[in-house]
Amino acid sequence: MKNISYGLYSCLAAIRQRPFHIKEAYLLKARQDKRIQEIQDELLRANVAYRFVTKKELQCISGNGNHQGVAIIYRHLQATSEAGFLEYCANARHSLLLLVLDQIVDPHNLGACLRVAEAAGANAVIGVQRRSAPLTPTVRKVSCGAAERVPFIVTKNLTRYLKELQQLSIWVYGTQLTAKKLLYNADFCRSAAVVIGSEEAGLRRLTASTCDELVRLPMCGEMASLNAAVAAGISLFEAVRQRYTGC
Repeated sequence: MKNISYGLYSCLAAIRQRPFHIKEAYLLKARQDKRIQEIQDELLRANVAYRFVTKKELQCISGNGNHQGVAIIYRHLQATSEAGFLEYCANARHSLLLLVLDQIVDPHNLGACLRVAEAAGANAVIGVQRRSAPLTPTVRKVSCGAAERVPFIVTKNLTRYLKELQQLSIWVYGTQLTAKKLLYNADFCRSAAVVIGSEEAGLRRLTASTCDELVRLPMCGEMASLNAAVAAGISLFEAVRQRYTGC
């Protein structure tokens, strides 16, 4: 089930940030310690329904994932609509920072990208529907709660959506190994989106041609490329650095 989250950090973040999205929470009856008590207190404070279950029941609910004694079921998937986010961007009075993922298929990579984006203060993560990892319990757990705090928009047509963002004065930077321009020469003081390609093939041709500019990370060693989440982290925190020091 995609509308489930489990694990201490991701569940605690969900309860604190978006309790109205939670249908019910499940706590392991056999685990009575400070961490579970903290979650129980937050559930009571947020007026979220919960019940204690056996280890077997919790394993079934979490799909045998590493639940750490807690799982929650959402009323619906916590993804923001395409149109709703465009409206948010149109009304924003500050420089936006977006992370765009072009067919990231590994759920661990997606979870790590969400975590990096949240840490860098990105306004949203945008993914594409086809050939991409969905927002699963594994993704939520790897994100360590970031999936509950940063909007995740899934678009059917990434090229079209990038063009709509560009019409709202958001500059789109695509990361590509063969680009002539270095990441450090990009201007992140304006509203910007960073596009990271898939683990195997990088940016698709149409995605790359839609970007305003292509930039590359300087590779000094013999590795041909970086993990998508690592590349996302380097790129987003370059934007953070520029905004701290030069904007």
